[in-house]
Amino acid sequence: MRSYYYLIFINWGMKNLQPLSSFNEELKLKGFNVFQIESDTNEIRTYSRKDFFKICLTTGKSKIHYADRTYEAEGTILFFGNPHIPYSWETLSTYYVGYTCLFSENFFNLNDFSISLQKSPLFEMGGTPILNISESQRAYLNSIFSKMIEEQSGEYLNKAEVIRNHINLILHEANKLQPSENYSHKKGASQRLAQVFLELVERQFPIETIKDELQLKTPKDFASNLHVHINHLNYAVKKITGKSTSSHITHRIILEAKSLLHNSDWNIADIGFALGFEYPSYFANYFKKNAGCSPSEFRDKNI
Repeated sequence: MRSYYYLIFINWGMKNLQPLSSFNEELKLKGFNVFQIESDTNEIRTYSRKDFFKICLTTGKSKIHYADRTYEAEGTILFFGNPHIPYSWETLSTYYVGYTCLFSENFFNLNDFSISLQKSPLFEMGGTPILNISESQRAYLNSIFSKMIEEQSGEYLNKAEVIRNHINLILHEANKLQPSENYSHKKGASQRLAQVFLELVERQFPIETIKDELQLKTPKDFASNLHVHINHLNYAVKKITGKSTSSHITHRIILEAKSLLHNSDWNIADIGFALGFEYPSYFANYFKKNAGCSPSEFRDKNI
């Protein structure tokens, strides 16, 4: 039996499901969540993919697409998911067990001695997000996850710090391990790179608060984030989609701008700032050039 999960985490064995919105709010408030994966039910939860790093210790058969690489796993693996890098996960076996830990960067970086997540080879683009785990290593890592779950349900006032220490312990242990060699760059490298680019564009939306300023705004920004030369990215995207990287970025920014103008009560300057424009006049000119009217004219027509 094959299941396909796209940018979600799988949470078998958790009974009383909360509504997604309340679950995400609770997770954002705490900054972390640890749980055990069990194969006795098929319940699924989703999470805000922009906010949380993810560590999974899983046993089963799966196929993981991470950025422009594909990894086929059978047995026990340790997986590191970065919310800034698109990935997808196909579960290929009915037997699938292990643990998952989700945490925000703000939660983790409260400790000045923590490993820098963005610089870690476990989380960075082009790094080593998947490790093969032996039975003895699995037993040791199981104990760490179990301790985190125990702390999470306990009443100790400083349990968050204890959980941060356990996460650090997992990261240090993972850095000792040899990276897996089961990655494959398929012949359709251009197609995969274009897909990753499009996923990364979409990952920045929707803009939910005025403080959610757009981080990747230009083809150069995306190429740098994906660790590829801008010419290589432009070629792949144009070859596969028939449109330039700039066209895709512009289309999505204008689409989001229209949505915010129509559905929010934010003033136009705030919308422009959230979309990465330093000055309202820059946003107004950009919008008019690509939408055929000014932001205020569009808002007036759609009230």
